Amino acid sequence: MDAVIDEGIPLAEVLAQAGRVQAVVSQVRGAMLAPENRKTPPRFYTGDVMNLTGLDKNAMDVAVRKRVLPVGKLGAGNRREFTLEELQSWVRHYRAGALRPAGAHAVTIAVANFKGGVTKTTTALTLAQGLSLRGHRVLVIDTDPQGSLTTLFGILPDTEVRRDDTMLPLVEGAQDSLRYAVRPTYWSGIDLVAAAPLLFGAEFELSGRMVMDAGFQYWRVLELGLQELRTDYDVIIMDTPPALSYMTINVLMAADGILMPLPPNALDFASSAQFWQLFGDLTARLPAAQDKRFDFISILPTRVETTDAAGSTVREWMAAAYAEKLLPVEIPKSAAAGAASANFGTVYDEAVGTSRTVRRATDAADRLADAIGMHCIKAWRRQLARGAAA
Repeated sequence: MDAVIDEGIPLAEVLAQAGRVQAVVSQVRGAMLAPENRKTPPRFYTGDVMNLTGLDKNAMDVAVRKRVLPVGKLGAGNRREFTLEELQSWVRHYRAGALRPAGAHAVTIAVANFKGGVTKTTTALTLAQGLSLRGHRVLVIDTDPQGSLTTLFGILPDTEVRRDDTMLPLVEGAQDSLRYAVRPTYWSGIDLVAAAPLLFGAEFELSGRMVMDAGFQYWRVLELGLQELRTDYDVIIMDTPPALSYMTINVLMAADGILMPLPPNALDFASSAQFWQLFGDLTARLPAAQDKRFDFISILPTRVETTDAAGSTVREWMAAAYAEKLLPVEIPKSAAAGAASANFGTVYDEAVGTSRTVRRATDAADRLADAIGMHCIKAWRRQLARGAAA
């Protein structure tokens, strides 16, 4: 009797599996992000206002009595509640000296790593939210065709994002400014340029324009498209695909600063070395790339488990390799962050001020926002100094 030969899995089955997975993902996202379940920011409390403004209890009480700023409303337990917009009014009033000075423009930040699974997208949104809570006006740009960052804003890339909502018209040359694609989000103080699967076409468009025009500077498309938006925002945060692509190079060359989320494990650490080597090799071939200057390059340890002995060793490697570029902030792997991710959000989307677990999770995010905020202040000072010298 002849043995039955296992002929393996045909390509058609792979495609069918992809369809089944996509259908389940769409069903889950569609249910959680349906119109009746649209994302809304949490409520904030007196303690949150005091933490972000530096006011003590007496000063806060006096300010509330003066009613110069929004006083919120009394909620359950006689706790004073504030909306996000009301909180931001207080912060902008009391932190005016830490905001973008007149004559300076937005600091653009690329959140980049060629490795997937390093919390790059979550870091981008968490940083944007943290900076907005400190009074900054933020533009977030999703350049990843998967649209994960867009999804975190409660927008379905497959059904709610058109090509004119993405970077694609800019990449094609149909637009010379990205302003056409900017949209508001559920989080006051943060605007978005969305992404969708159709953005995969950007790679082909850029390579095609290079073939048609020998002088086309593909790496400057995003930089030039952001020019007129730089005075509208304090910070522009750009999330990148997990690959070295024309789009990624555009983001990195348009950036004033680079933030690399990096979990402390051996494979991710080794991959980070390849990131810098490949980026350096490529940019060395670009005309005028030698004149590029970054205001900061920061490495952020993410998914950190303090009880992991191997992770502690890798953190020592990271400190030796990156020295002062390694941020004095670690983003822990936590149940609160995991729960927020399962709900297509971040720790800032949870009920701030109501849970000790959530507060512990947001403490690290607050330290990240403060650290990057200091980089922005230094970058604005450099801009003004260069302008004065010119």
